[in-house]
Amino acid sequence: MKIALITPAPAQVHTGNRTTADRWARLLSELGHHVNIRKDWNGEECDLLIALHARRSFPAIQRFRQERPHAPLIVALTGTDLYGGLENSAEAICSLELASRIVVLQDLGVEAVPESARRKVRVIYQSAEHASPLPRREESCFQVCVLAHLRKVKDPMRAAYALRELPASSRIQVKHAGAMLDPEFAAQVETEQRTNPRYQWLGPLSHEYALELLAGSQMLVLTSHLEGGANVVSEAIAVGTPVISSLIPGSVGILGEDYPGYFPVGDSAALREQLQRAESDDGFYRDLQQWVARLHPLVSPARERETWQALLSELS
Repeated sequence: MKIALITPAPAQVHTGNRTTADRWARLLSELGHHVNIRKDWNGEECDLLIALHARRSFPAIQRFRQERPHAPLIVALTGTDLYGGLENSAEAICSLELASRIVVLQDLGVEAVPESARRKVRVIYQSAEHASPLPRREESCFQVCVLAHLRKVKDPMRAAYALRELPASSRIQVKHAGAMLDPEFAAQVETEQRTNPRYQWLGPLSHEYALELLAGSQMLVLTSHLEGGANVVSEAIAVGTPVISSLIPGSVGILGEDYPGYFPVGDSAALREQLQRAESDDGFYRDLQQWVARLHPLVSPARERETWQALLSELS
C-alpha cells in the first residue's frame, strides 16, 4: 500500500512523536509498503492514512475523510491526546469518530478513550533496539540520566531538584539531555548548573548518543506529568536500564501496576528517596533490573511489526 503518515512533530527536533513516526515508517516499509511521512495531507495519493495526534492532525484527518470517505484511516493517540483533556476537544473526538481504527501505545490507554470508540482501539507497544555491544555502565558515580526536552509537561527539572538535599556521601549524578523547547527553563537550567554540582545539562543529543547515555547509566528517570507511552521507557527496557518514573498511566501501562520504581508526580522528596534507595540498596536495584529484563519481549521490533501487520490485515 501507499501509506501517508501524518505527524505534526518537526523533523528537526528529536521528539517522541517524531521517533514513533520514523520507526513506524521503517517497520511498515519492512512489511512491503511505501510510506511517506508528512506534516499534513493535501490530497496526495495514498491507500491508507495514519495520523499521529487526534487534535493537532485533525485538519488532515477531516480533509482525508471528506475526500476518501471509505478509505482506511488510523488515528494514533499521543499523551497530550489521552491525558491532556481528550474529551474536552471537539476536534479530537471528531478524529476518533472518523477513524477506522485507533492506536494507543499501552494497555491503560484503552481506558482513556471514550467508551463509544473503544471497539476501534488496538494497542501497539513501541519497540526499541540497541547497538551491540552495549557500552559499559559508568563506574565513577551512580549515573542517572534524564532524556526529556525542556517543556512544562515533562517537568524537566524535577530530577535536579531532587538532588539538592542528598547527603555528601551519595555518588548520584544526573545527566540531562534535551532541547530547550520552552525558553522559561533557560534561567532555571543556568542556576541549577551553577549551584548544583550533581546536575549537568547536555543540551539536545542525537538519538544515537542519547541511547549511549541511557545504556551507560545506572538509572533512567522519567518525571513527566503525562505520557501516552514514552519511547524512552521502551528504550530503557531494550538496553536493560532500570527506570524511576512518575506514577502516570502512560508508564504504568508499560511497566506494570506493581513495578516498584514509581514516585508521585512532582514530588522531589519521593524521587530523592527512590534514587537513594536504588543507589544504596542492592536488592532493590536488582529487583528493578530483573523487572525490566522480564519486559524485554514487550519491546521487540518483531512484535511491533507483527502487531502492525495484524492491524493492516483487519483493514484490507
